[in-house]
Amino acid sequence: MKVALIYNESKIDPDDVINVFGMTTKEHYSPKAVERVARALEKGGHTVKVIEGDIHLADELREFMPRVIDGDAPGMVFNMAYGLQGQNRYTHVPAMMEMLGIPYIGSGPAGHAIVQDKVMTKIVLQKNNIPTPGFWVFRTAEDKFDDLVFPVIVKPKLESTSMGMEVVDNWDDLRPAVAKQIEKYQQDILVEQFIPGREFAVGVIGNSPNLEVLPIVEINLGDPDKIQTKGDKVKKGGIDKTCPAPLSKEKTEELKKLCVNAFTSLGLYDYTRVDIRMDKDENFYILELNSMASLGMGGSLVYAAKTAKYTYESLINKILDVAVMRYFGESTPVQEKEPDMSKPLRVIARTYLRGHLQSLKENLRDFVNLNTHVYNIDNINKLGNIISRRLKHLGFNEHVHKQFDVGDFRFFTNHDEPENDVLIVSHMDTHYGPNDLINYYESGDKILGSGIAESKGGIVVMLGALHALRFAKKLRKVKCAILLTTDDSLGGRFSKELVEQYSKKSRYIIGLKSASKEGGIITTCYGRNDYQIRFTTQQTSSADIHGIIPVLGKKISAIEKLSKDEKDYRLRTTSIVAQGSHGHTPNYATLSLISSYKTPQLGQSLDSKIRSIMKKREVGSPKLEIAINQVQTRPPVMEEESDTSFYELIEDLAKKHEIKIKRHEQIMSSDISNVPAELPALDGFGPKGHKYRSPQEYIVHDSIVERSALLTSILYKCSE
Repeated sequence: MKVALIYNESKIDPDDVINVFGMTTKEHYSPKAVERVARALEKGGHTVKVIEGDIHLADELREFMPRVIDGDAPGMVFNMAYGLQGQNRYTHVPAMMEMLGIPYIGSGPAGHAIVQDKVMTKIVLQKNNIPTPGFWVFRTAEDKFDDLVFPVIVKPKLESTSMGMEVVDNWDDLRPAVAKQIEKYQQDILVEQFIPGREFAVGVIGNSPNLEVLPIVEINLGDPDKIQTKGDKVKKGGIDKTCPAPLSKEKTEELKKLCVNAFTSLGLYDYTRVDIRMDKDENFYILELNSMASLGMGGSLVYAAKTAKYTYESLINKILDVAVMRYFGESTPVQEKEPDMSKPLRVIARTYLRGHLQSLKENLRDFVNLNTHVYNIDNINKLGNIISRRLKHLGFNEHVHKQFDVGDFRFFTNHDEPENDVLIVSHMDTHYGPNDLINYYESGDKILGSGIAESKGGIVVMLGALHALRFAKKLRKVKCAILLTTDDSLGGRFSKELVEQYSKKSRYIIGLKSASKEGGIITTCYGRNDYQIRFTTQQTSSADIHGIIPVLGKKISAIEKLSKDEKDYRLRTTSIVAQGSHGHTPNYATLSLISSYKTPQLGQSLDSKIRSIMKKREVGSPKLEIAINQVQTRPPVMEEESDTSFYELIEDLAKKHEIKIKRHEQIMSSDISNVPAELPALDGFGPKGHKYRSPQEYIVHDSIVERSALLTSILYKCSE
């Protein structure tokens, strides 16, 4: 099942909202906790995407979630988002899910709204004859109540995690405490009768009539007059707990029954935590319920679940499972803590990759922050050595093709057979100069940096897939070869013969450039011709207005008109260098031009037009000597029958992974341009990305796991 895990960042990014409005949430899960839940769901066999619950949420869900209207199997939202700001923050994501028609775990907007409002909670409990301490609501610090009995506990009525709580035992202390909280939280203040005694937390999972009450947790306060503060809850280790709580069988059953009644009376779903105090006479009083009980490792719910013999993974999948049962009447299979090697490879791979995502990102950061401009040979070879160590650790042997004009090419295999099941092709060079490098950084669901989409993200995806195959004990079954080149920025000028040579020894060829934003696999890509055109004239007089610059301007204008509004070819000027002698009007210039075209016929036609434009003499212009040098070329990639069959194989695997892919036509050329046409060769198996060769070049964060898992299955399928 596809599961979207929704969470909130610790701080509001101005790009995440239209305006900052009202109270901002003080509750959020750490990135480590979010990854832990995602990993648990992956172990349960689910396809997980982690999404921030902000202004972009609907667009992210529309891209990821199945469209049940179109006949797809339904997905679920695992909601860990406490909301960004304003009132009733717990309701925001559930309300949006109701609007979008996406099932989700946890209570609905009404249940969250009642439970988050402590006053409403107590009113509902009282109306259902469920014991709760007496209370008074203060709108100002000067409010008077004749029946108020001390000691009392003071707390904001709409906050949780024990925010602002304070016990007072006289009016002189009460009024300043209320005033302080009104100023801080900008809301009514609940003043509740304080119950000295023992404190308990009870987890409830399921839905009526199939509710499971977890073993009761006692919070070991030590002093009957003590309370558990926010600081106690968030500090490492927290207050000691005992589970199961030392209560008689009769009191245990009584408390469990109270919690079930409270859960159903308040209209909650799937899971909650109930907080209770017991006085010296062993009377129970329900303080409040948390409809989004913490799933952190130190939380009472997780602590109780462990006592009930749940693993963390089985607890998380149990919560999902009861929500699925509520919506669809049937459950989803739950995988045990340790991966079962009898499970499908896609499940094993995603579980492994989710658990090692941070390590993959650290590798990616190291790769991106190393400037591997095509002529920065030392850094390119340094990157090659880093990757070499990773691959040798996986059992690959290396053959280095030494180069002098660019970095060394590297070829790896994990077998000694004459034919490869699959050849993976990528490159280590980028076009970014020493002053153009954008270091690795994360922004929302994107990871940005130089070369991250064009090659470096794809290399990390490859490493992740190979590690996942080894983890699943299947890597040795794949006769895999890897060719890493260093001249992609030069159109594969030096490596094209090598690509062709190794391709002929391989059954399938895979490129690691990024997928398109929509998950596109590159089935066709444009050809490329690079030109350097030199113009020379003997006119050197600075007073001559008919110098080389006006001529050059007209020719560039003609080139731009040639490609205007065209979809099947592109022409772009990449540099102009014009210079004169002794400070005079330039008497020579060099124009660099790139031509991209969809078919060989278009390439030939464009070549003729470019040469015609460049050699045409304008009326009244000086006579020029023109030298047209075609410095490099790559043929276009057309989808052949073998490519179509390969794509259909991948499409079938993607459906099993619940990953959307589509055919994609790439404007930029690729190393697969040099693969013989009759061989099945596709590109775009890196993470989803966009904006090649620009300061905004990025990949989508979650696609690292998604595409690595897909590549794992593809590599193994290629060996069958």
